[in-house]
Amino acid sequence: MKLDIRAQTLLKALVERYIADGQPVGSRALAKISGLDLSPATIRNIMSDLEELGLVASPHTSAGRIPTPRGYRLFVDSLLTVQHIDESAVESRLQASASPQKIIASAAQVLSQLSQFAGVVIAPRRDSTFQQIEFLRLSERRILLVIVAPNGEVQNRLMLTESDYTPSELTQAANYINQHYAGQPFDQVRIHLTDELRRLQDDITRLMQAAVEAGSDAMSEDAGDVVISGERNLLSVSDLSSNMGSLRKMFDLFEQKTSLAALLDQSSKASGVQIFIGGESKLVPLEEMSVVSAPYEANGRIVGTLGVIGPTRMAYERVIPIVDITARLLSSALSHP
Repeated sequence: MKLDIRAQTLLKALVERYIADGQPVGSRALAKISGLDLSPATIRNIMSDLEELGLVASPHTSAGRIPTPRGYRLFVDSLLTVQHIDESAVESRLQASASPQKIIASAAQVLSQLSQFAGVVIAPRRDSTFQQIEFLRLSERRILLVIVAPNGEVQNRLMLTESDYTPSELTQAANYINQHYAGQPFDQVRIHLTDELRRLQDDITRLMQAAVEAGSDAMSEDAGDVVISGERNLLSVSDLSSNMGSLRKMFDLFEQKTSLAALLDQSSKASGVQIFIGGESKLVPLEEMSVVSAPYEANGRIVGTLGVIGPTRMAYERVIPIVDITARLLSSALSHP
């Protein structure tokens, strides 16, 4: 959407003023804060054009206007001036020398403390690498797949097979996988198996392919935990706390961590900071809520996401660099030299 410079300046001034005090902004106020030498009548005409474009709206209780989700989107994409945040302010709070679990919890607290909203971190997914597998025949067509991880942790998975395999066939299949693929992630093994197993017996091939699928599912079931800090901060945000229905939905989101993980997981598919504004994204359950998120890495590989959850009327110019810097520092803390 292309706006001329006057319309851009007025929209930017309106959004910044509304974020600051939460009150609809009138033409007279815009004339003072925009820095433009325009009459109130001209400003009203431009505001009417912005309203027709769906960028601002007029609450029925006031002659002033407020930004819509579409207006916020244009603001954060094109008009926002991001503040400089001293990286040391984040670094001093992040427990970079602690265990990975404590570093991640510390990152959630940093996001919450600096933004004064809720900080969220999706912890890294479980590594799907296995050291050894075994098959145990429980009954006809029922097999227990035993997976031993490199750290000695054991996972079990029940498999229902099309054929009834003998103990020797089960041993043969396990030996083949252990000999050729031990120490590799199941997802990588799946790719290699497709071509190589064409040379083997059909029944054994199907068993090994099923085992790799089941193993991959078992190892990824415990996908990253959701670490939340400062959700109570949102109780003091009038935009969110004034509506009990909205408040209930928001805390349901925190309770149902799967939905929250799905929302933040969108960031892992893109680089840099992502902004989800309530009302424009089907992923955000509340009109009055926004999420600023970013992926983080370990040794060059994206392993999780983090972010700040707050009101749509948040100071994006401050929250964006907080999220960006925290993601970079967390990536550094989790990476081994």
